[in-house]
Amino acid sequence: MHHSIKLPRSHGFQEVLGRILQQIGLFVRRNAVLTIAASLALCTAVIVPPDLEYLTYFDTRTLTCLFCTLAMVCALRNIRFFTCIAEKIVAVTKNLRLSVLALVYITFLGSMLIANDMALLTFLPLGYIVLHATGKEKYMAFVFILQNIAANLGGMLTPFGNPQNLFLYSYFAIPTPEFMRVMLLPFLLSVAMITVCCLFFPKEVLKIDTSGIRLPVDRTALYLILFAFSIAIVFRVIPYWTGLIVIPLALMFLDRNALAQVDYPLLFTFVCFFIFSGNMSRIPFVQNFMAELLSGSVLTVSALSCQCISNVPSAILLSRFTDNWRELLLGVNIGGAGTIIASLASLITFREYMAHNPDKAGSYMLKFSLVNFSFLGILLAACLLFLQLGMI
Repeated sequence: MHHSIKLPRSHGFQEVLGRILQQIGLFVRRNAVLTIAASLALCTAVIVPPDLEYLTYFDTRTLTCLFCTLAMVCALRNIRFFTCIAEKIVAVTKNLRLSVLALVYITFLGSMLIANDMALLTFLPLGYIVLHATGKEKYMAFVFILQNIAANLGGMLTPFGNPQNLFLYSYFAIPTPEFMRVMLLPFLLSVAMITVCCLFFPKEVLKIDTSGIRLPVDRTALYLILFAFSIAIVFRVIPYWTGLIVIPLALMFLDRNALAQVDYPLLFTFVCFFIFSGNMSRIPFVQNFMAELLSGSVLTVSALSCQCISNVPSAILLSRFTDNWRELLLGVNIGGAGTIIASLASLITFREYMAHNPDKAGSYMLKFSLVNFSFLGILLAACLLFLQLGMI
């Protein structure tokens, strides 16, 4: 008796493989900067094989400060702390212009306190809710763009306002008063420019119902204490390693979801860029090229570098080749304006806008480029003038 052997059908394998590739593609789209950073790290690791010197690449203080701040922001966001504050502010406005000013200023202030990407993740949804609830979706592109600029430029004043600030503040051990003094003039100019842009919105009457959020008093107070603790670590008041004990331990009991919601791709992006910049600094050709390039204007080079490889990797890479932290700090902050890849925050804004307007990518990019390059040009010219006059 002959038995025919049935070969397993390949459809099941192909289906599984298709799902895996789909998930990989989704991850790459959602974490484009991390994917690029990992690719660059791997490419340079071929040129500079891993050795013990790799251990010197990583700034553990920066990574710890970033983790603690992000974790506490997630915890506060989970009790809707920021939404509650924002709703109360927006509720007192009477028209579109004042509402836009409120949304932009909230984002501006938020970026100074909780970092630019977290400010956008927190307040862009509020911008959508306000515009959607009042039937003003046609203004969404410009509102989102101004919130994006407010997040990028508002964070320039504080060491923890932008990820690149946190790195440079730690890497060069910049005194806090000196840091804020250098960034004050471009910060004030940014405030003035953003305010003027908001005044172009009409005074259309708005009505919006608030959600009536009631914050848990005890938990809110405790979270604010822990948030202050994480800020104290940034300002070197408390040893940074204590943050890796206190913050995770507290959140394990208070809000485990906050630990899970931390933007770990951002942390791994830093790790990859540390490897990339460390390897690049060990390649003789790159050393000579960067030294020659930065012999001119560090401010201009760093601002233009952001347009190609984003502000965080620009800060990490260029810090290896210059001691002129003032111009580098200015450049990687104002350089956050410009192209869509100049800042991770800009990619976050684009992703949020496309979630509500999937067929308007072209018009959004046109408006985004017009506004952002205008800001970049004015700020770069102003900072060069400030430096020439010795005002910074």
